[in-house]
Order: sequence, then structure tokens, then C-alpha cells
Amino acid sequence: MLGNIITNKDRIFKTAISLFSAKGFRGTSIRDIANEMNISISNIYHHFGNKEGLLIAILEHSSERLVKELKEVSELDLPPREKLKRLVETHIRLAGTFTEETKIFFLDEEHLSKEGEKINRNIQRQIYGFYQNVLQDLDEAGLIRCRSIKVLAFNIFGVINWQLRWYRPEGPLSMDEIIDEMFSFIMNGVFGTAEQNQK
Repeated sequence: MLGNIITNKDRIFKTAISLFSAKGFRGTSIRDIANEMNISISNIYHHFGNKEGLLIAILEHSSERLVKELKEVSELDLPPREKLKRLVETHIRLAGTFTEETKIFFLDEEHLSKEGEKINRNIQRQIYGFYQNVLQDLDEAGLIRCRSIKVLAFNIFGVINWQLRWYRPEGPLSMDEIIDEMFSFIMNGVFGTAEQNQK
């Protein structure tokens, strides 16, 4: 019995991701999810409470591994420039494995409740913190000059998010090629010139 409950919850979760990604959060009803799975609406309410409960569950699931692995990179004993590169690579590669979830939150973040917004802000704060810390190390080492580490961290995060927004696995560039292009762009923006980036 327990196995069936876990399986049903997982199926509901995956079906919601697929439908939210295809039709949007507002365009998908609990009934749509139930009909897609041929189950009762009460089954979904039992596991997730309501539709926003599903959205929050997707947010937490898709960000849990990202935060964990970015934290591990941030704690490595590496030169700050190499650490920044590893952060960017880890961020892009992992977020690229959650393409449907990423699409959902680009389009439907505004539909989070106050509770959902609080959870989302906490996740974003952790991710920004990893970037701010390594940028602070770069600044203290004299490798970058900027008026605001916070603004620079937001800019890098924005570049990564836009890349994830247009990335398609079937596109002409591989993930490795995209990471190289994005990191080159970020580094040239951070350090000023390509020549400086080679020092």
C-alpha cells in the first residue's frame, strides 16, 4: 500500500511538471492533471494540498540539488577565479537538467503565494551568496574592480538565467560549448578584456 502511495505521488509530481511547462500554471487545472493520470482530484489534494502546493514542491525539488552542489563548490579550496568558473559550470549544467522546471518558474514565478515567495527568496539568497562570496575574494585579490559585488552577482545570475531560457538540447551547440561561451562572456565582462583573462 505504501509503495502505491509513493508511486502515485511521484506520478502526480511528474505529470504536473509536464503540464505546467506545456500550458503554464494558470492554464493547468487540478482536473487537467487528474484527467491526464485517470485518477481522482482528491488523490492530488491528499498529496499536495492544492495546485500551489504542487508548484512549491516543484520549486523545492528542482533547487535542492543545485543549492547542494553549488555549496560544495563554494567550499572547495580553489583559486577564486577557478572557483567562479566551477560555480558557473555547475549552475548551468545542473539547471539544464531541469529544463521544464526552469521554464515553469520563468513564466509562473509571479503566481507563488507569500509562503512560496518566501521559500523562493531563501533559495535565491543562498545561490546569490555563493557568487557574492567568490566575487568578494576576487575583489580582495585585486582581480576585479566593481562598485557593487551584489550588483555583479545579480548580473552573472541574470546571464545564466537567460542562457537557460533559450537553451534547447537539440540546438547546434553542445552543453560544453555553451558553458565555454557563457563563461568567456562572463569573464570578459568581469575582468574587462580577453587579454586580462589570460593572465
